[in-house]
Amino acid sequence: MKEYKTEQEKFWAGEFGNNYIQRNNDKEIIAANIALFAKIFSRTPHISSIIEFGSNIGLNIHAIKQLLPQAELSAIEINQSAVEQLNAINGLSIYHQSILDFTCEKQRDLVFIKGVLIHLDPNVLSTVYQKLYESSSRYVCLAEYYNPTPVEIPYHGHQDKLFKRDFAGEMMDLYPDLKLIDYGFCYHRDPAFTQGDITWFLMEKNN
Repeated sequence: MKEYKTEQEKFWAGEFGNNYIQRNNDKEIIAANIALFAKIFSRTPHISSIIEFGSNIGLNIHAIKQLLPQAELSAIEINQSAVEQLNAINGLSIYHQSILDFTCEKQRDLVFIKGVLIHLDPNVLSTVYQKLYESSSRYVCLAEYYNPTPVEIPYHGHQDKLFKRDFAGEMMDLYPDLKLIDYGFCYHRDPAFTQGDITWFLMEKNN
């Protein structure tokens, strides 16, 4: 069995990650993702390459393919069962590994991570911020649970598996050339497109 650097990686690579796939395999999620990414892409003209950090079974990728069918898409995913489903997506480049093991070999126009930073060991966030930053030639988008100060919350009966904080603010503090372009909130009671209470932040590199 592969050795991981953190308990959280092992958690998502294993049985809990497999069960998560079963709970979150819903075409309505794709519809909600289309609505979300349509807003984001309205602020990101002329992007032709995208990489997602922590894609699970590709519910974000499926939405993006409908909005930007010509874009070159890549995904990083730790869970083997999820990767097996990602393999069915035509044209998708897949990195079956932990985000912490990923090395950027080329930059993409847009790098995004959605609902993943909240599940990482807080001690590795600066490393992940660096990988996100270095992988982007222009845009970085984070979509996570927001809190102005770091807080840990029980997650399906588990401790140290869900954290809220100002991820985007921390990243902009680390990389002052990142400029906030837009942000928005998704409410779990949205009558049309239920997304969960995430806040998305779109940033642009000042190259």
